[in-house]
Amino acid sequence: MRSARCSYCLACQPRQPGKIFRIGYLDNSTASGIAVLLDGFRQELSKLGWTEGKNIAIEYRFAEQKNERLPELATELGRLKVDVIVTRGPPATRAAKGATVTIPIVMTQDPDPVANGFVASLARPGGNITGLSSLAPETSGKQLELLKETVPKLPV
Repeated sequence: MRSARCSYCLACQPRQPGKIFRIGYLDNSTASGIAVLLDGFRQELSKLGWTEGKNIAIEYRFAEQKNERLPELATELGRLKVDVIVTRGPPATRAAKGATVTIPIVMTQDPDPVANGFVASLARPGGNITGLSSLAPETSGKQLELLKETVPKLPV
């Protein structure tokens, strides 16, 4: 029986000797403003066997707190034909979605990808976008319920 494999995840892809995979990283912030996050990103990639300059290249694009620059930067990543685009936050994901329907997009820090129009549903996202979501609208009520059960005298 053939095992299922994630079509978006570089860690799940078969290794191709000599091939350098290209990751596009799109963010509305600044490189210095998220340096700690980028270090963590590179460290986690390294744990999976992906090392910048060895078998991956990362094309960083920062909008410098100017969301209006994101579409241009996303289009630039598309022209570079990166293998995947990683976005941080809904504005970056929206720009990447507008720039490509073929390059996989891995979003982070999105509170509600369904309401934002990035995926059709959580059960069947469809399209070329996957990633992480805090699902704040769906989980905040349950979180309060669990907190109240844990600390019954807590005024909520």
